[in-house]
Amino acid sequence: MRITDSIKISFLTILFFFLVSAVQAQNSKYEEYIKKYSDLAVEQMEQYKIPASITLAQGILESGAGNGTLAKCSNNHFGIKCGSDWRGPTVSHDDDERGECFRVYTDPKDSYVDHSKFLVGRSRYAGLFKLEITDYKNWAYGLKKAGYATSPSYANNLITIIENYELYRFDSKKKSLSIPSQIHWAATNTSHQIYLANELLYVRARRGDTFENLSDELGISERKLRRYNDLHKGYTLTEGDIIYLRGKHTKALHAMNYIVRDSDSMHTISQRYGLKLRSLYRMNGLSLDYLPQVGDVLRLK
Repeated sequence: MRITDSIKISFLTILFFFLVSAVQAQNSKYEEYIKKYSDLAVEQMEQYKIPASITLAQGILESGAGNGTLAKCSNNHFGIKCGSDWRGPTVSHDDDERGECFRVYTDPKDSYVDHSKFLVGRSRYAGLFKLEITDYKNWAYGLKKAGYATSPSYANNLITIIENYELYRFDSKKKSLSIPSQIHWAATNTSHQIYLANELLYVRARRGDTFENLSDELGISERKLRRYNDLHKGYTLTEGDIIYLRGKHTKALHAMNYIVRDSDSMHTISQRYGLKLRSLYRMNGLSLDYLPQVGDVLRLK
């Protein structure tokens, strides 16, 4: 091997690990932000009818997941400028132009509340409130069209964040109370919380759970529970496992693509999106021995 070839390989190796580290760092920042502010976003959704997924995605994008200058120094998570109606404290910050005026808040919660009031109180956003609360895509396109941001990729950036981090699940939070009649008995008699995602009901395994006790509680045979969740007969449940109560879909209902994160497996991805494991392999043209690598892009529909 020539020295120049060796240098090229070393450079590519270093670049690969740098990119993997960058992806992992971004994933970690985004997930921490979601954990910290998701309840607040849902609270705003219930009061102002703005999808929680949109609020969270905008917060992540505008604030750099809480690490941007405006967020850290001014608690401004949504890049809202002063405007003629703002009577609170302000700060100068370079954005589209140098030294623009931005709002300052005493607490991030104030920023979330003001973001909701900002959208509700301006006529150019009025059409958005006629959309379904789960229609995050048209909310994203509508925000861009109404002039919330100047970036031509703003809507697509919001949608990508929502789908990669499943933020649409927060838009359906109240739906977990509406349980299909065919498993009403199971939902009202089990000690496990029933969740709804991707139009599928599921529970999360707790420490010490077995297929036997879940079968007894849910009124669904052990064989069906394993088959619905692509789990072999000898599998031992782990705390936090997603267990669907009926068969998964052949394609994801919301997300188009998925960027593999650290510790992902094909099974955990299929469970996250309520997608049959074999369908996930098939639509990506992958053999069953494929192991996902951080940064790989997988089709979900």
